[in-house]
Amino acid sequence: MDIKKLQTLVVDALEDVKAQEIRIFDTTHLTSLFDRVAVASGTSNRQTKALASSVRDKVKAKGGNVVSIEGEDTGEWVLVDLGDMIVHIMQPAIRAYYRLEEIWGDKEVKLGAAKRTGTSAAAKRIA
Repeated sequence: MDIKKLQTLVVDALEDVKAQEIRIFDTTHLTSLFDRVAVASGTSNRQTKALASSVRDKVKAKGGNVVSIEGEDTGEWVLVDLGDMIVHIMQPAIRAYYRLEEIWGDKEVKLGAAKRTGTSAAAKRIA
């Protein structure tokens, strides 16, 4: 799956379950393991688990590959590995402690641009 489509799909899945502070980072210049890192917050264990499920379900429904999901048992920090993209879903206290934005946050991808790219591609297919 194209990285921009995957990125848009992940953002949509996170927004569907009301994730907070969604941020996407381009990591192609930092590592060859994955191209994007997404970081989002959930307000409770139940919400972080629901966010991870939403991402998993939407990616699978569109034919994407979910490599693994870690941390669903506790729900404080759930990691969804999508191969080209890693999604971290954390409770605010855990997110503040680990500060992943400082590690991966060199090149943030603007969410508006990601959404427009996905929307325009869908519009072109319809037309």
